[in-house]
Amino acid sequence: MKDGSAISSDPEEDGVDFDLRSAPGFPRLEMSYSQRDLGPRIPQIEASSSRSNLRFDRLQPPDDEFDCEHRRAFGRLVAREAVRDEELWMAAWLRAESYWEERSDVRVTDQHPTESYHLQNHKRQFTVQEFNSLKKRCSTNQDEKCVCIVVVRKHEENIKHAVMNSIFGTLDLSIRHFLCGETIPGERMKPPASSNLSQTERPRYAYIANLCVAKHARRQGIATNMLSLAIDVAASYGTNQIFVDVDRDNIGAQKLYEQIGFQMVEQAGPHLPADKNYLLCLKI
Repeated sequence: MKDGSAISSDPEEDGVDFDLRSAPGFPRLEMSYSQRDLGPRIPQIEASSSRSNLRFDRLQPPDDEFDCEHRRAFGRLVAREAVRDEELWMAAWLRAESYWEERSDVRVTDQHPTESYHLQNHKRQFTVQEFNSLKKRCSTNQDEKCVCIVVVRKHEENIKHAVMNSIFGTLDLSIRHFLCGETIPGERMKPPASSNLSQTERPRYAYIANLCVAKHARRQGIATNMLSLAIDVAASYGTNQIFVDVDRDNIGAQKLYEQIGFQMVEQAGPHLPADKNYLLCLKI
């Protein structure tokens, strides 16, 4: 997935009224297929892998088990920062699903099990790569931050859910510094001959990427609430501008961001590279 691409469905209505119990089950990875495999197939790596301490049977932790500064409750769901590796894995898997959903050249049905097998293999590879990249971005302890926001079930007493069944949406929020001479991300500017400003002294901005919502949970206000939380997080880091790239053909995503207050950045000038995306900005 190209960094900066924003994946989104149609504009959403606020509120959550779907039955969370009806969400499809997430079985362990089995690379064989049968009529009973009706839910999404989430690719998993071996829990004993030395690269990770992933446990796919891990239960969703109660809210009081971790310190989460930024959170936003709505209905029976909560938008917050991902706190466990399993949540990052699920975020990576949702992105893999969204990536292949957006590809018009890929259409695989259950009538072609061999093609379906290869597609699931590609999704697995994508998920592993995105998980490793996401974990690295979020663990970097530098001035430029990356926060993975997820939407999870609100904790209920005496009801236990596996983490793998509890993630409904995700996005990345990055806090970045403008390059020398930039006022817009990606702006083509001739760098000044000299600058006394170090990177940490340059103005900062926030950037949203990789927004996606699980198919069965769309049009329930999930994307809207994730974006609202992202705005709060960006403001807490002292930024006053949030940028996002949106595919020119994704009218639903454009309307979603416009409803929240994002406006299109002027694309006609020669100072910005030609791209298939629109660059949107929200001033906070």
